[in-house]
Amino acid sequence: MENNILDSENADFGAVQRAIGRAVAGRQAAATDEVRRLVDAAFALIRENGDLEPPVAAIVRGAGLSNKAFYRHFRSKHELLVTVLDEGVRTLAAYLNHRMGPAPDGEAAVREWVRGMCAQVLDPAAAAATRPFALARGRLAESFPAEVARSEVQVTRLLRDALDRGRAEGRLPAADPDRDAESLYHLVMGWVEARLLAGDVGETAASDAARLEAFAMAAIARTGAADGA
Repeated sequence: MENNILDSENADFGAVQRAIGRAVAGRQAAATDEVRRLVDAAFALIRENGDLEPPVAAIVRGAGLSNKAFYRHFRSKHELLVTVLDEGVRTLAAYLNHRMGPAPDGEAAVREWVRGMCAQVLDPAAAAATRPFALARGRLAESFPAEVARSEVQVTRLLRDALDRGRAEGRLPAADPDRDAESLYHLVMGWVEARLLAGDVGETAASDAARLEAFAMAAIARTGAADGA
């Protein structure tokens, strides 16, 4: 008799836990859906208007949600914009990875990384989409340095791995993957931001992009030689 009571209690406890699990999973799915809708709405507004500061009212309207839903997930608009920036960086990293994947060696992969970054300026449509994110990166980094740094790792990791591969293959023997990846990222990103700010995009910047690539590859070799001197 006592065992039957214990079995019944255990069964009830298991049912309660399953019910709680379903409820928590349902709330998590709903929260994930709301965040995704807010991020997608903000991203769409930024791409459409070229402005990284869309009003909260426009964001929630585009997401089909309320102000209450917005502030349930984000303490401020800038906190949402950091999430949107991360989404943009993920898209860029996926694009770079796609370009670098077929490269026959590490050196070629590094060149494809540089070309892929420069493509954000050379293609007018990409430039229009990239401009608000690139120009707001520094401003957002002031308030959310750790979050922005974590986002950028997605891009620099690809470059570091290509440099490491090139060194292992003997094609870039002087490369210092960690230091060179950081230096090259800031060099190329600075070039991209300057061109976007000046509006110098499209084919007019193509020759400068080719020169930047040549300079970057030569710098990797020269830096290694200088360190060994």
